Amino acid sequence: MTDLRALRNIRVVLCEPSHPGNIGAAARALKTMGLERLVLVKPANFPHPDADARAAGGLDVLRAAVCCQSLDQALAGTTFAAALSARRRDLTPEVVDARRAARDIAALARNEEVALLFGPEKAGLGSEALSRCHRLVRIPANPAYASLNLAASVQLVAYELRYACSEHSAEPLQGSTLRPGTHDEIERLIVHLESCMRITGFLHPDRPGRLVQRMRRMLARARPESDEIAILRGFLRSVEDLQRAR
Repeated sequence: MTDLRALRNIRVVLCEPSHPGNIGAAARALKTMGLERLVLVKPANFPHPDADARAAGGLDVLRAAVCCQSLDQALAGTTFAAALSARRRDLTPEVVDARRAARDIAALARNEEVALLFGPEKAGLGSEALSRCHRLVRIPANPAYASLNLAASVQLVAYELRYACSEHSAEPLQGSTLRPGTHDEIERLIVHLESCMRITGFLHPDRPGRLVQRMRRMLARARPESDEIAILRGFLRSVEDLQRAR
């Protein structure tokens, strides 16, 4: 049996898709595997007749797709995000294959909101998008030509998610039962950290380097709980108060 509750907590995010046909085909791929939530970040051309035609029996998924103007908006409320990319980037999160990633996502989705990101057809996901994710997912394709069509990638991963969500294959991840921080809370913490580092002079405004990107990667590994984020932000406020009192 498939845990439909877990599937409902999984959103598939297409970042800046350029071809409407791929959007429709992705909707069909999700429908065949029982996934319902499609999120589009700044699609180049949508709605479009080509998307409808390629969706076939997945028109209900396509019609319910949510369009967002930013990746942060698309990830709002999630506690875990994984990104599909065959490209190598600097400062990427932990790299896992699609089957391992699907098991982790399925386990988390029983109680949490999770997201799976796919990048633009031509360039894939950039470093900024990857920095907002906890895992970088690879499909073990032919190394001589590992570039899959967007809809094909969605179909493969959707199958792995459906399989992993079966009662016998989705084992819960070990760890705390407290509520992990959401994407929104993490982003507010990062903004607060950056602001505090500028106030104290730790971060030079003209030479920020990749410090913020490294902080994102560190927090993605740690997956702090909401209470831990609140503690960190309380400490940062006390540092700000001391700086202002000088």
